[in-house]
Amino acid sequence: MPKINYWAVVVAALAAFLMSSLYYSPLLLGNVWLAVDPGSAAGTTPSIGKVLGEIVRTLVITFVLARLIGLLGASDWKGAVSLALWLWFGFSGMMWVGAITWERTSWQVAAIHSGDWLLKTILIAVIVGVWRANGPTKLRGSSRQARVREGELTT
Repeated sequence: MPKINYWAVVVAALAAFLMSSLYYSPLLLGNVWLAVDPGSAAGTTPSIGKVLGEIVRTLVITFVLARLIGLLGASDWKGAVSLALWLWFGFSGMMWVGAITWERTSWQVAAIHSGDWLLKTILIAVIVGVWRANGPTKLRGSSRQARVREGELTT
């Protein structure tokens, strides 16, 4: 069973929650979201229950991503970003294509939400991927270079 740094999970989840809150704020895409989806919750203040629910949901997603990173051995930021891109493309991206195709979701709304998921997935993967069970290490170079630096490989 892969080791999971639970502090990294909590920090990554909170960072993703804050990034997403900023993403949907009027400072970034909040006004655009409201313009393309006037019937949405854009521009409203969510209840504390929804905020807590979103934090828990983000914690669960972050924990699952941390498990995948541990199982697959992504031990540097490049491996984490690569995994995040594949996960986003295969799951979030394809779900939004389905929503556009079958549920008549506008491509503009899908692009806004899918962009949020892309940024969140990358942010979570990088934080969890580089801040493994032994702390924030392996920030530089490939995983092979990191193992050489740590004396695991000699050639």
